[in-house]
Amino acid sequence: MSQDISRIRAFVQVFDAGGFSAAARQHGRSKALLSKYVTDLEDYLGVRLMNRTTRRLSLTEAGEAYYREASSLLQQLDDLDATIADQTTEPRGMLRVSAPRNFGERTLAPAIFAYLEKFPKVTLDLRLEDRYVDLVDEGIDVALRISTLADSSLIARKIADMHVVVGAAPKLIGKVGTPKHPEDLRHLPCIVDVNLQGQSNWRFTEDGKTISVPVTGPLRVNSPLAARTAAVMGLGFVVLPSYLAEPAVQQGDLVPVLADFLPTGQTLQAVYPHRRHLAGKVRALIDHLVEWFATHPVH
Repeated sequence: MSQDISRIRAFVQVFDAGGFSAAARQHGRSKALLSKYVTDLEDYLGVRLMNRTTRRLSLTEAGEAYYREASSLLQQLDDLDATIADQTTEPRGMLRVSAPRNFGERTLAPAIFAYLEKFPKVTLDLRLEDRYVDLVDEGIDVALRISTLADSSLIARKIADMHVVVGAAPKLIGKVGTPKHPEDLRHLPCIVDVNLQGQSNWRFTEDGKTISVPVTGPLRVNSPLAARTAAVMGLGFVVLPSYLAEPAVQQGDLVPVLADFLPTGQTLQAVYPHRRHLAGKVRALIDHLVEWFATHPVH
């Protein structure tokens, strides 16, 4: 059986690489051995799988059908091997994680670094940036996102509940008054964080329904920390994640408003690409973060 798998793997490797020489270089095997394996496989099956010429290699009709099934079979076997290996070995290797900058610097960092202490054989590449990251194109293993929606091309697991705060500096409240309803913000200065979902259309809930309020003001900025600074200085109302708003609220620099209209259901999610096999280091990180934020709530 093992020799049959070797033959099948050689066939798939040769076609994936575009030829025997390229496959030999990529996989550290001799061109003669790969050629023998493919010929043996064709003899065993009684059909020609490949058309070989000096310039190009192509699959026969039978070869195309066999390649599809063989590739799937080998992927399942590799996934099975990796799953068993992950269950019996400590997480190790490079782990690439993406997260929003301010959240990563202030709240996520202690949790991530505790994971590294727990699993010292893991090397972490932590990328903190306030932009949408394409996990597949950029080779990210897992991203931490604060969202109400899951990308259909990704798998998401909830890590913790998140909350937002709408507020303004006491001096601005004293000047323009306290808004009683989200619609009041249409006529008040607001600071727009362009990273916020909806940007200048702020979302609230009323009687179980979502309402969207267009806002304007003196500043658009792509940093929630800078937006908080502007709000503390009295430039306008702001929407902030609770972990950034609470310190300013506790110090009296921001006054929360419209608490009864704030949306719920926003969560911190770990998202990762669709894969049949989830690497042990990724699974261990997600489990660790769930445990961490259960005892270190995000305020």
